[in-house]
Amino acid sequence: MKIFLFHIILALIWTAVTATFSFGNLLIGLILGYFVLMVVGPAFDQSNYTRRLWKGITLILYFLKELVMSSIRVAIDVMRPGPFRMKSGVVDIPLDVTSDIEITLLANMISLTPGTLSIEVSDDKKELFIHAMYIDEGVEQVREYIKSGMEQHIMDVTRGVDRKG
Repeated sequence: MKIFLFHIILALIWTAVTATFSFGNLLIGLILGYFVLMVVGPAFDQSNYTRRLWKGITLILYFLKELVMSSIRVAIDVMRPGPFRMKSGVVDIPLDVTSDIEITLLANMISLTPGTLSIEVSDDKKELFIHAMYIDEGVEQVREYIKSGMEQHIMDVTRGVDRKG
């Protein structure tokens, strides 16, 4: 976590030195900071920072893809004439994520994705209850979709766990 903070500080120093506070210049600062950290990384003994950084970018891209795809699915269903073609229900998802930040991130990603909503986390933090608009394929497919998608991507970033299968 310290190395990530150092990376952000390097980007902010770049924007201050160039006196141009824009998104593009901050992005350039992040890229230059990344290369600086690659050079001095062995001194910090942060060998997995690069891998985790790319896993974080992958998580963001995965979430954006899910956001677009689910938005299209819900929009098509809402705009289609006639009755809705959805089968909704509440699904309990057994959690492999354990820390509060992981559970919060998963619940928020689920709630921000159209068609799904986080309802509650069990008291023992072992299950997350969600409402899903589309459980056409079955409850088990919804569970697997969340676990192999969002939950696994979150664990990739927070724990450095490699993808299963």
